[in-house]
Amino acid sequence: MNAVLTLDRVTAGYSVDIDVLRDLSLTVEAGRITGLIGLNGAGKSTVMKSICGFLKPKAGRVVYEGEDMTGVEPHLLSQRGIWYIPQESSLFPFMTVMENLRLPLENLSRATGNPARGEIERRFEAMLEKFPALRVKLRAQAGDLSGGQQKMVEFAKAWLMRPRLCLIDEPSIGLSPKIVEEVFQWIHLFAAEDMAILLVDHNVRRVIAMSHRIYVLSLGEITASGEPADFAGDLHEQVKQWLGINF
Repeated sequence: MNAVLTLDRVTAGYSVDIDVLRDLSLTVEAGRITGLIGLNGAGKSTVMKSICGFLKPKAGRVVYEGEDMTGVEPHLLSQRGIWYIPQESSLFPFMTVMENLRLPLENLSRATGNPARGEIERRFEAMLEKFPALRVKLRAQAGDLSGGQQKMVEFAKAWLMRPRLCLIDEPSIGLSPKIVEEVFQWIHLFAAEDMAILLVDHNVRRVIAMSHRIYVLSLGEITASGEPADFAGDLHEQVKQWLGINF
């Protein structure tokens, strides 16, 4: 098992006396899609925040490539190869698409010396081969793009950064079926590039079908886990109910 991320008995919450996550453990491996499913309010967003450094766990550890990264600030995590694609747009609306794409890559280069200038240009051209529709949008303001186009820029930006671990939060919300299919193709592309993927999405059927391993989160606790085939059996009655399967 090539574990890139491990949550080890994490407990986290937003107030002293209320825990949103309780003793939660999961693993995300390189080149594999790990799905996290649960009803609204189960704690999925809190899992993401605990990994990304926006919320420091009260107990437990966030281990990234064998190193304890619990509570490390988000900008330092991005330098280490952890990238987050949020549900809402993170683009600067009054900057061009080109500027939005290049800014984090150039910031990384200044902070770490990697990638070098020539590598930035090579990555950018390779990105346009993966996301060819962006060629004609590079000089457009990001705020003028449609929701689907903005989501494409988000994924292109992540691909440029070449993260070791990519956290993807509700990528299909509000998008047309055609764009949703493209989004899930991009996620497969990322996994094929040996990225470790943690995916949260309301489309439970799709997450189960495309993930290598699935964790079920209920009221802040992992109540079941397994591979897609396991969810075709009698692993977890609640998941069957979410999928609309009648007994």
